[in-house]
Amino acid sequence: MKKVFFLSIMLMFTVVVIKAQPRYFDFQTAAPESLNLNPVILQEHVDELFRRGTQAYMVVYKDKVVCERYAPDWNRYRPHGTASAAKALIGGLSLMLAMHDGFITSLDDPAWKYIPEWKNDPIKSKITLRMLGAHTSGLDDTTERGYSDNMTIPGWKGDFWRQERSPFLIARDETPVIFAPGTAEQYSNPGIGMFNYVVAAAIKDNEHSDIRTYLWERLLKKMGIPQEEWIVGYGKTFELDGLKLVATWGGGTVSTRAAAAVGRLLVNKGSWNGEQLLNVKVVEAVLKHSGTPSYCSFGFWLNTDIAGKVRWPDMPWDAAMASGRRDQVMIFSPTRDLIIVRFGDDNIGQGRNDANPINKYIGLPLANAISDIAPYPRSEKITDMQWAPASTIVRLATGEATKDGSDNWPMTWAQDDCLYTAYGDGYGFEPSLPQKLGMGFAKVMGNPDDFTYENIRSDAENSGYGVRGQKASGQLAIDNSIYLWVRNDDLNGSKSRLARSNNRQKTWTWCDWRFEEFGHIAFVNYGKNYEGARDNYVYMVSHDNPSAYAVSDHFVLLRAPKDQLMDRGKYEFYKGLDKNGDPLWTSDVRQRQPVFTNPKNCRRSSISYNAGIGRYLWWQQMSSTGENDTRYIGGIGIYEAPEPWGPWTTVYYSEKWDVGPGDLACFPTKWISEDGKTMYLVFSGNDNFSLRKVTLIISDK
Repeated sequence: MKKVFFLSIMLMFTVVVIKAQPRYFDFQTAAPESLNLNPVILQEHVDELFRRGTQAYMVVYKDKVVCERYAPDWNRYRPHGTASAAKALIGGLSLMLAMHDGFITSLDDPAWKYIPEWKNDPIKSKITLRMLGAHTSGLDDTTERGYSDNMTIPGWKGDFWRQERSPFLIARDETPVIFAPGTAEQYSNPGIGMFNYVVAAAIKDNEHSDIRTYLWERLLKKMGIPQEEWIVGYGKTFELDGLKLVATWGGGTVSTRAAAAVGRLLVNKGSWNGEQLLNVKVVEAVLKHSGTPSYCSFGFWLNTDIAGKVRWPDMPWDAAMASGRRDQVMIFSPTRDLIIVRFGDDNIGQGRNDANPINKYIGLPLANAISDIAPYPRSEKITDMQWAPASTIVRLATGEATKDGSDNWPMTWAQDDCLYTAYGDGYGFEPSLPQKLGMGFAKVMGNPDDFTYENIRSDAENSGYGVRGQKASGQLAIDNSIYLWVRNDDLNGSKSRLARSNNRQKTWTWCDWRFEEFGHIAFVNYGKNYEGARDNYVYMVSHDNPSAYAVSDHFVLLRAPKDQLMDRGKYEFYKGLDKNGDPLWTSDVRQRQPVFTNPKNCRRSSISYNAGIGRYLWWQQMSSTGENDTRYIGGIGIYEAPEPWGPWTTVYYSEKWDVGPGDLACFPTKWISEDGKTMYLVFSGNDNFSLRKVTLIISDK
């Protein structure tokens, strides 16, 4: 009953306020369970927050309000003090707009470009815009231990807060630099003041020359945020050197809805209801790690630092937060399509022993409520996958003394009963080759519990490491030939090319064409020598991106006759289903349509046909850190379908597998049991040839 009550109250507020003042944007509400969120966990989560001083709380998931509650006298439209969250909500947003409009072109510019008084200063001349936004400029802060009220601090620090003199003058001329710029972190309100100064200097010749008016006229009005829900800079404007200066280190008063709207704009990379209000690259640049020892970027606190250390382990890797005193926060994650706003009159954490309260009281319960949300419904055919313990994983190609293993390992089952494979950036199987290869070849003989292996020397070997060398993305044995798709064909991480070997990978014939559109093409593998294939076509998949290192929103399916794979003119591309559910094909690559969709989560993959259960098993790489390197940490998704075009359902989905999944994996069809219930995953975790047994639980239905 509690859940229904607070949603009902929220809806009552909405109706009343809309009658009083029409708005042309507002969030729509959805029941949590309609988006696969656990309503019981959400309810317990909100109850706990309101026991901890919360006055306003909103969770927006997939553009719908799924959780919202307010203390008496509060609602989604009443402005609340944001304290230092204004640094991001107002300061960071104003920077993005100035960059979008071309007034600021590089975050690595020296600050003196906009603050001429610093040009000849031996220390301040080294401060960049990025350092000001990351609290790594070296500028001291204006707080002092022992003073609960900043206004009572003596000297220049107290003067900054009392504002009897210009705080911008104090920030520019009186604030000392306490370490070499860019070498350490010191939270600095004057540093943010000078970041505001930079933006004001950049837009000074614009029609709207102060941050307050500039943001309102150029952005917020278009987003449908009423002016009375967005109060900026303590209600003051300071003038210095002909600049109209508005503070964003604090002094903001913003409604819950307005704060969430900023989150919505950033989740969508600057797009607002189809209109690109901020350039995508600008949003990404401002929310990118500064490269200095700080979690902060222009007022936004990021979830990882320069070393990749996670600040809130139960939040998405790309979570960013505007944060102010007493835990006034707006948190957003583009990959999760998630926005959180919390305002209150007290900190969420209570006492020094309440470590990492944002993660504990917001990140963890929301992670439990959302869980791992797979993009497709659970399989009714395969009800479970039971992985052998991590301690049973076989690891080979470890690099021996060099500890420099080999990755990739796509595999295919050839006519001679061997599994043929290729590896990247390593020395191959033991005994290791004398030199490291960017791409090398090998074969595996025997069964998963008793097999041998052998490196194969080939004319397709290369010594280009990483993006600078071709790497195998897929292999397929047909008749007496082995076909090979390589990625990185442009030697810069993009494009794909096909080759064929008629002598077991020793020499290769290359196509004189390549796919410019696709960065990681994998074959659909059937049985030995392509036995058991559904027809005379070869089917292939790729995430829809030219780069093997970039993410896409979906995968595409392509095919060609098995005896004409080397002929580009014979390729067809999936373009959807007809009214009878049969696939449609086109020879025009521009007309391709997705065969599988998972926004911002489609990377490398492989498909094997399990003849024992009559299902295609699709392994997909997932990142839990946003990086494409998943050798040591990452997730996997495994999906099944009766046809290469679906319909796909989820067999296994984990955003953080219990071991590193590697950058590529496959289920070798030779090592699938006759009844289809036992399989082995070959994966490149830990930069090795890694082998793990898995048992499928098959429904009797």
